[in-house]
Amino acid sequence: MGRHDFLIQAEMLSKIYGDGAEVRALDGITMQVANGEFLAIQGPSGSGKSTLLNLLGTLDHPTSGRVIIDGRDISALKGDALADFRREKIGFIFQLFNLVPTLNTLENVMLPLLPYRRGLKFNLQARARELLGQLGLGERMNHLPGQLSGGEQQRVAIARALINYPQLILADEPTGNLDSNAGEAILRLLRQLNQELGITLLLATHDTNIVGQTDRVLYLRDGKLSDGSD
Repeated sequence: MGRHDFLIQAEMLSKIYGDGAEVRALDGITMQVANGEFLAIQGPSGSGKSTLLNLLGTLDHPTSGRVIIDGRDISALKGDALADFRREKIGFIFQLFNLVPTLNTLENVMLPLLPYRRGLKFNLQARARELLGQLGLGERMNHLPGQLSGGEQQRVAIARALINYPQLILADEPTGNLDSNAGEAILRLLRQLNQELGITLLLATHDTNIVGQTDRVLYLRDGKLSDGSD
């Protein structure tokens, strides 16, 4: 597989926190993610999964190493250029949903792109309505988050992640706050989005049941990544 076949290439990524007693959250991680792949990063709490997703999603900077996404070294991007790249390429799904409680479902989905609405090449509200309809929330557009079940709130969060037509979705423990049935439904939905839309999807989880539901699983422990064979 050539370099152009990979959407993500991480090279010797390390992240160290603290000035005195240093904490090495990530320790020399090198990985590649193919275009259209559904990859799970599995590991216990505190293993560095969220840190890794934040680096790959350009939300944080590595102490050393670099990340290349869609052929661009994102360490070379700063300020507005980095924010524009993130907004155009990446969608995020979080364990805690991160919905604004005073905004209804439709408004929450539109929220990330509202400041850029005039410059969009598509109708933002129409896009949000279409996504909510596709995700079975057509009758919930005017509901506040507190009026939705956990599974419904996570589907709103997925719609929000899709609003910008992303190439890459990063999902950090997206089933962590859901019961087993709702969690399985979200996993099936993510798999469907991956297969039907060709979106590259990285899922960080401590759930061992993820094995067999993604294309590949990598294991993160003590800041180091492996394929489980060692």
